[in-house]
Amino acid sequence: MPVLSGTAHTAATVPGSSPTREYGLDILRVVSICGVVAIHVFGHVLGRAPRESRPWWTAVVLDVSWIWVVPVFVMISGALILGSRVVAEQPGLFYRRRAVRLIPALVAWNLIYLVGVRIWMRGEDLTPQRTLQLLVDGSVFTQLYFLWLIAGLYGVAPVLAGFLRGGGQPRATKAAAAFLAASLLFYMLPGILGLFGVASPVRLNFLTHWMPYVGYFLAGYALRNVRLTGAKLTVTALATAAIIAGTVWHYGNKGELRLLDAVVSVSYLGVGVALAALGVFVVTLSLASNLRVRRAGKPLTVLSNATFGVFLVHLVIFEAIRLQFPAVAAGMSIKAMVLAYAATLVGSFAVSAAARRVPVLRSIF
Repeated sequence: MPVLSGTAHTAATVPGSSPTREYGLDILRVVSICGVVAIHVFGHVLGRAPRESRPWWTAVVLDVSWIWVVPVFVMISGALILGSRVVAEQPGLFYRRRAVRLIPALVAWNLIYLVGVRIWMRGEDLTPQRTLQLLVDGSVFTQLYFLWLIAGLYGVAPVLAGFLRGGGQPRATKAAAAFLAASLLFYMLPGILGLFGVASPVRLNFLTHWMPYVGYFLAGYALRNVRLTGAKLTVTALATAAIIAGTVWHYGNKGELRLLDAVVSVSYLGVGVALAALGVFVVTLSLASNLRVRRAGKPLTVLSNATFGVFLVHLVIFEAIRLQFPAVAAGMSIKAMVLAYAATLVGSFAVSAAARRVPVLRSIF
């Protein structure tokens, strides 16, 4: 999920100097939201096309290649939030600002997806018990758990920022490594226990979605100023691409290597995905540091600021497309899904950018 719009992407490189916008983070946001939409659109094919058919494999590539986007969005949040002075020095002000942006979105979009999409568009007959379960699980719709995730991270941000202050880069790196390793091991354990016939699934709710992602949050802060060049950048980029390709292959061949499935799960908290996310974050910021944005800076900023709204509205648009076009609903034609993806992405950016110009709508976009 994108960082809430309105968070400044700035960093002063010299004390007392005017802050400059970190366009690398804008690029990451825009590219990553394209990946989020791809995951949700092409994931529609994976549940419908015959396994190992050409449409299925194409969808695997177009879906799983983007699996790093959610961890990267959390890392962007960590880089911006934990690096802000107001978080540690004025936590009350920080909470008020975040609440003004997050609470209206939480309320409005849960209602939109619960009533507008599930009940009206899909015609679901939701019992009070089912509705309560969806709300408590934080899963009213596919992507809305992330609003609770980011709310939890914002809740602990002042505590984390206070801990990091004065500790320098070593403290940030060690804290990120420790929390991330703990989360990866925690999510690895059910797979390992499954090898011995023990079922121990991880279940989160709206109060706990944030907990496994503290490591990514800290990692974004710890890696925010890392810039690679030369051979180090080339090797890291190639290694990251290889890990992503390996993750795609692993998903497509899931079940053939039980030990690999258990130890390296294809999930946001799998070891391979974590390495890919760290690599994408560092490589993108390193490459972007050499770019001269100039005229492209303003449109890039507009697109970046629109990503929060794109994240929230894109499944409404895709649902409308799915209901209107049988080829998309069937999920068997890659051509139809590519067209649906393009329409969903462009439509979502258009709606979000336009809504941000309307005062009332801006509060939820």
